Formats: sequence, C-alpha cells, structure tokens
Amino acid sequence: MLEEFKKFAVKGNVLDLAIAVVLGAAFGKIVTSFVADIITPPIGKLLGNIDFASLFINLSATPVRSVAEAKAAGVPVIAYGLFLNAVFDFIIIAFALFLVVRQINRLMPAPPPPVTTKECPRCCTMIPMKANRCPNCTSDQE
Repeated sequence: MLEEFKKFAVKGNVLDLAIAVVLGAAFGKIVTSFVADIITPPIGKLLGNIDFASLFINLSATPVRSVAEAKAAGVPVIAYGLFLNAVFDFIIIAFALFLVVRQINRLMPAPPPPVTTKECPRCCTMIPMKANRCPNCTSDQE
C-alpha cells in the first residue's frame, strides 16, 4: 500500500495540483494586498475618506471604534467593509483567471469537425454515415 501511495503522490497530476495550490495561495495574497492597499483607498477617498476595512455594524450596546477593537472585546459586529474587500478580491481573481483560461483556449487547436461521411467500399465515393445504401452504386452498407 505504501508503494502505491508513493506512485500516486509522485504522479505529474498530483505535483501539478500541489504547485497550483501554492501559486494560487500566493496569488490570492497578492490580490488581497492589491485590493486592500491600492484599490479600496482611492475608492474610499472618492467616497469621502471611507476606510472599507473599518466599516461595520455594531450588534451590541457596547461602543467600539473599530472591527479590531470589537473582535478583541468579543463584541458581535457585521463587518460589511471586510466583506466588500473580499468581494473585490474575488472579482479581481475571477477576472485574472478568466484572462488566463481565455488565452489558453486561444492557444489550443480547434477540435476536428465531426465525421459525417464515409467511403463506399464498392465504388469509393463519399456517402453520408447514416446511409443504408450507396446512392451511386446502390450497394448495401453495413
């Protein structure tokens, strides 16, 4: 069983998947930083100096000034600003993956068209695949 596991673990597909997961995690961190540090600050500035990460709804009577303070105090909040950042992350990652897949699809060869004709074994003319009889030599087709 251990030998089978070794064969499975070193197969190309498993290694490719492991590399893809690591690169995906690194790409996710880059996109998260891009959204939090580059995208949302100018949007927040345009909307009147709003910091998306600090947007929340306090669900208790205890006053708190930030999401971090609420988490430290155990105060329940709806951190919709963090949710908006996550939505921006998702949109950017989805768009980047769309561009990658689109480019890969352009590089892939087009699939061959489906075969719709066959050659008659008697007269060597091309006839439809569904034909039971050749229209040229009238021989029966298998």
